[in-house]
Amino acid sequence: MKFGIVIFPSKKLQDLANSYRKRYDPHYALIPPHLTLKGPFDVSEEQIKEIAEKLHGVAKRFNPLHINVPKFSSFQPVNNVIYLKVEPTQELQDIHEAIDALQIGETSEYSFVPHITVGQKLSNDEHSDVYGSIRMQMVNHEEVVDRFHLLYQLENGSWTVYETFRFGKE
Repeated sequence: MKFGIVIFPSKKLQDLANSYRKRYDPHYALIPPHLTLKGPFDVSEEQIKEIAEKLHGVAKRFNPLHINVPKFSSFQPVNNVIYLKVEPTQELQDIHEAIDALQIGETSEYSFVPHITVGQKLSNDEHSDVYGSIRMQMVNHEEVVDRFHLLYQLENGSWTVYETFRFGKE
């Protein structure tokens, strides 16, 4: 089975992201807006129970964290992805590294850049037009995140929550 680990932002931030995603992200219907902590990986149902226990341990080590989303950005020229930039913080980096240290699945080919995708798989011209029109918009959104989620992929390609992990001592 395919799994992933994400943070879902507040409804307000999801609504902002979805206002763009419904037009510019072909994955719009498959998963809500999210910040990926660990991209898709394949493990068995037996293995996932052990991984979930380890993720509870990771969650207990960290307090709820503050995230700041100041603006839109892009991964071009590496790929034509437009996203809401999440300011990197030491806490976010530490959580990512703690999950990475569990050695689940393959190591990502990209370094960790906290973000919420709003557009992907765009042609060069479409990317240029869309990014050109939104990149100067200031977002200035701040919120506290108190949980992350282990997701699994359904047969139709959509993702759903397998288990939720709250930061801090339970």
